[in-house]
Amino acid sequence: MKVAVLTTSSRKAGGLFYSVRWLSKALAKEGCTPSIFSPEDEHTQEDLHVWDPLHVETYSTIGPLQSSKQLRVLLAEQNPDLIHVHGIWMDNQWAAMQHQQKKGTPVIVSPRGMLDPWAVKNSAWKKKLVEGLFAKKALKSASCIHALCRSEVESIRAYGLKNPIALIPNGVELPEPGTKKDPGGQKQLLFLGRIHPKKGIAELLDAWSKTSCDWKLLIAGWDDGGHEAPLKEKAKELGLKNVKFIGPQFGENKDQLLRSVDAFILPSFSEGLPMSVLEAWSYGLPVVITKFCNLPEAFEADAAIKVEPTADSVFQGLEMLAGMSDAELEHMGARGYHLVEDKFTWPRIADNMHKVYEWCLHGGNPPACMEFFDE
Repeated sequence: MKVAVLTTSSRKAGGLFYSVRWLSKALAKEGCTPSIFSPEDEHTQEDLHVWDPLHVETYSTIGPLQSSKQLRVLLAEQNPDLIHVHGIWMDNQWAAMQHQQKKGTPVIVSPRGMLDPWAVKNSAWKKKLVEGLFAKKALKSASCIHALCRSEVESIRAYGLKNPIALIPNGVELPEPGTKKDPGGQKQLLFLGRIHPKKGIAELLDAWSKTSCDWKLLIAGWDDGGHEAPLKEKAKELGLKNVKFIGPQFGENKDQLLRSVDAFILPSFSEGLPMSVLEAWSYGLPVVITKFCNLPEAFEADAAIKVEPTADSVFQGLEMLAGMSDAELEHMGARGYHLVEDKFTWPRIADNMHKVYEWCLHGGNPPACMEFFDE
């Protein structure tokens, strides 16, 4: 089965850089032949090697929608059996729909949280333009829409879409055994993700200015849209001394970082299903997250401290975290690790996705992960 995977192959894709890559590699073990189709950017060449042994076709683009005639030529030349689009609001979604109209090729779309109400309202007027141009028509014509969580299923239906939905979460690779941080010394809390308003970093800094927590706060991630400088200035104005912005972290550096900290925080306003939380759990870290991270099992399993994306609520979460003993922190992190083992590993996820691909191509009885619109 030849599958054209339309995504961004570089670190500029944020969580998709990991989730789509790992899913594609796992699908290759299920008998699929994924080919990656990716727009070129400043990080493309240095990040291509991490996709090995998958084939990556890069193409040039113009404009804010990453428009590309070259992508359409590549799709026509390779003539895949199925197209899987990760993310929306970009020209690759339009190109997939056009290929579908010409060839009858099934298309699966993974919005990756981009139909969440907060996300839709963000830059709403731009998205309305894209919606009218092609985005909504392309979504309606999709053979199947992939949702990461129950909340995303609800967002897809609230957007007015009646397509079949495959409910399949993100996953993570469990890290190799390695050296963990030695006990003792100043504890460290990590935020790892895009530096963007939806992540709740400003609220985290306000909360940090009030907390009695004597930990160190590390803020790691790449600056998405120029938001890092104002946050650094805010930290300075608040007189925060135990806060350090450490920039984006990849590969070995990220692995060592996750082994060196004591807990993880993501006070987000909007997520699909955040890879960063799954990664933190895979390293046995306790986490502080909002309900908008769409991991209700975290609270059911007592694997996370629940907060709202407000300074007052994050403050309460930080106080709770600071009051936990080393043993309590370790036990909470272990519960998160077991959640990943049980629900969020790639072989199980790829098996479900492969069944969805087969259904889109051949019909028959739908897999158990699929849901259909009830009039």
